[in-house]
Amino acid sequence: MKVLILYRPDSEHDTLVQNFLRDYRQRTGKDLELMSLDTREGAEKAQLYGAVDYPVILALEENGSLQKMWEGTEMPLMDEVSYYDRAD
Repeated sequence: MKVLILYRPDSEHDTLVQNFLRDYRQRTGKDLELMSLDTREGAEKAQLYGAVDYPVILALEENGSLQKMWEGTEMPLMDEVSYYDRAD
């Protein structure tokens, strides 16, 4: 399973995402994958999973099936994210 953050760099939520990522790394020793919504792949993922409020954190199975999605500027608890950020 992997966790992916879809966001727009240099936007109003860029600092929020970067701070969350920094704190998550300090707490867990792991990084989360970031993907810009300004790329074709990022825009396609947002559309595929029906994301409308950014940033979006996606917890995905290896086959791409969605397990959990958090949208908007109210970031989830790190324990919630780390539950999904594990190797199966």
